[in-house]
Amino acid sequence: QVQLVESGGGLVQSGGSLRLSCETSGFTYDYYAIAWFRQVPGKQREGVSCLSVGDEKTYYANSVEGRFAISRDAAKNTVYLQMNDLMPEDTAVYYCGLGPMATLRTRDFDSWGQGTQVTVSS
Repeated sequence: QVQLVESGGGLVQSGGSLRLSCETSGFTYDYYAIAWFRQVPGKQREGVSCLSVGDEKTYYANSVEGRFAISRDAAKNTVYLQMNDLMPEDTAVYYCGLGPMATLRTRDFDSWGQGTQVTVSS
């Protein structure tokens, strides 16, 4: 079955960087989307960045544009989220999701990882 496993979260100071990884397995689609979402307690999960596998187009939320970068290593079946210039408001649990189309809407993704905590101190 489809599996998504996130890693790379941690505690970092404001202005620092982290790289999250999402290792995928259990499917052989030619065209699909992998997206990163984040969620803080009491709030809805929000889309951060999405990669359309097949045409390699990327999409970003306005709040992270220019600071975050999504990429993929096909040989490792892994999607990365490079996060630079982190701010305290980036603190959240980060999830990767798999879906049939490239959007930043939670409802368009039906497979999820377990999440990895990112904490940015001021």
